[in-house]
Amino acid sequence: MSKSLPYSVKDVHYDNAKFRHRSFFKVITQTLFTSDMKRECVSCSTGKFLGLFMIFGLACLMLTHANKTPSVTDGLSKGLGTNEEQKVVTDVGVRFKKLLRRAPRLPPRLSGNEKVSSGIFTGKPNEHDEEKWKARQRNVKEAFTHAWSGYKKFAMGFDELLPLSMQGFDGLGGLGATVVDSLDTAMIMGLEEVVSEAGSWIESNLLERISQKGDVNLFETTIRVLGGLLSAYHLSGGDQDMNLANTGPKPTIYLEIAKNLADRLLSAFTSSPTPIPYSDVLLKNSSAHPASNLLSSTSEVSTLQLEFNYLSAISGDPKYKTEGMKVFAHFKTLPKVEGLVPIYVSPHSGEFIGQEIRLGSRGDSYYEYLIKVWLQLRSIQDGNFTYLYDMYEEAMRGVRHLLVQKTIPNELVFVGELPGGSKGSFSPKMDHLVCFLPGTLALGATKGITKEKAMKDNLLTVEDFENLKLAEDLAKTCFEMYSVTSTGLAPEIAYFHTKDFYEDGLGGGNQSSEYVNDIIIKFNDRHNLLRPETVESLFVLYRITQDPKYREWGWQIFQSFEKYTKVDSGGYTSLNDVTTLPPQRRDKMETFFLGETLKYLYLLFGDSSVIPLDKFVFNTEAHPFPIKDAIYLEGGSNMMKGTV
Repeated sequence: MSKSLPYSVKDVHYDNAKFRHRSFFKVITQTLFTSDMKRECVSCSTGKFLGLFMIFGLACLMLTHANKTPSVTDGLSKGLGTNEEQKVVTDVGVRFKKLLRRAPRLPPRLSGNEKVSSGIFTGKPNEHDEEKWKARQRNVKEAFTHAWSGYKKFAMGFDELLPLSMQGFDGLGGLGATVVDSLDTAMIMGLEEVVSEAGSWIESNLLERISQKGDVNLFETTIRVLGGLLSAYHLSGGDQDMNLANTGPKPTIYLEIAKNLADRLLSAFTSSPTPIPYSDVLLKNSSAHPASNLLSSTSEVSTLQLEFNYLSAISGDPKYKTEGMKVFAHFKTLPKVEGLVPIYVSPHSGEFIGQEIRLGSRGDSYYEYLIKVWLQLRSIQDGNFTYLYDMYEEAMRGVRHLLVQKTIPNELVFVGELPGGSKGSFSPKMDHLVCFLPGTLALGATKGITKEKAMKDNLLTVEDFENLKLAEDLAKTCFEMYSVTSTGLAPEIAYFHTKDFYEDGLGGGNQSSEYVNDIIIKFNDRHNLLRPETVESLFVLYRITQDPKYREWGWQIFQSFEKYTKVDSGGYTSLNDVTTLPPQRRDKMETFFLGETLKYLYLLFGDSSVIPLDKFVFNTEAHPFPIKDAIYLEGGSNMMKGTV
């Protein structure tokens, strides 16, 4: 296995005062005048005498040092004189006073990444910048309207739009997934017409669809449909602290449909002989069965808990949370590889199957939900959910030790895979899905507050700094996966040039990119599905670091979506090959383009007080749920709605 990147204390440039190095002189003086030695010395006469003698001696040394400055003689003496002599004495007095004073706690300093061309970034954009980002936010809003118009015109009620064929397609169970996935985005953007159209369709059709449909995937239905309903419930005033929806159904409509759907989905848990649920549910008769390979994906069974926990909180029925949290309690007992887990688990035995470890498909959101569920539940008294945070921290240490490497020649940081577990060879392969990780690392480090505030309050540990550093490094790699291609859009999968792996002639097409020799894109991996993971991480990192480069990167990505994926008749389409111009189009608009990608871009360009990260937690489909103590917020409506 290639040597992993040593992400450790020595790789981190700490800004926090408690990690700052001090001179030997400061150490001695602060020890003498702030420690127990001072208290012991002044408790006896001899101690007092010795203390005074020591102070007198130090003062003499400082006076002697001050007088060793260049002589005030000849022509120089004419330029100085009495004022300068008084200044020397004054300086000595100031030094003497400082010597007796307890060393102050220094304020945190901004890192190099927080400096811009105009100077040190303060986190407060000027008026011109604010207007620029408001305009760009309006551009995203217009893109959402264009996407919705195509869906409404050609595919209303279907799961997805095929924009080139101008027709609908049911690929997610036939529950109108795009309608539900898009609703809270429209609420956040203040698009009342879309809220009315989507809400009315849900009220009139969704309950009947749920009672009549057949097989659905537990994971996809939970994160998109159940998650969308629960978020719509909250944003429309269900928790009585806000109402972004002046039109559409009452919040109780969304809640009742969510309960009906969740009751049927619970059969995946209750039908299984272990705490690991089956992967598929037959909605019309509330039965469940395993997938054809008899296995469940690790990420899928561990990416249901935010939704089920929140439903229990607002319905008053604990059964949803009870079943969902059994999965994590069970995973706690299973053997892991430095906190990392295989991507398959058996619902029959309850054990992990195989040894393949990755943070891409089938593994990704297991790690995401460890920290997010902990954030959701940590304020519950006697909840005993600290094991989730412990599992998350152990896993991130495993990522840094086993999966992180750098590219050749420009040292981009990436997260690879272990196809054969810890004993297998390292693969320099990274799904675009892995680009969720920078945002998750940053969120786990500061718990949703800004880096500046976390540092000021001394809340960051050594591991938090390590994770923030890794988050920023990975975010750059994810962005360069976009900029290295001809279209400015990322492939579904990238490989990276290392000392053990390289394939020539598989670049991204943008020869002007500095990283054209670092990133390898194989022919079968060159498609783009309008995925949200990179812009999600840019959004989180901008909120936490306040570094404007993340906004600029997001704007470049949005412009590429506009240029190459927009369909004139309505909607946006996936691409078959991002490395060639013009790119071949794939004819599909995924629901997450409206539910996640455009939502995160809109929030990235907007005011950071809108859905603050220390008050809300986003599910893996970008549906925001209030954190328990924040359900009843003061001035909630002001905190929720954008102004564009």
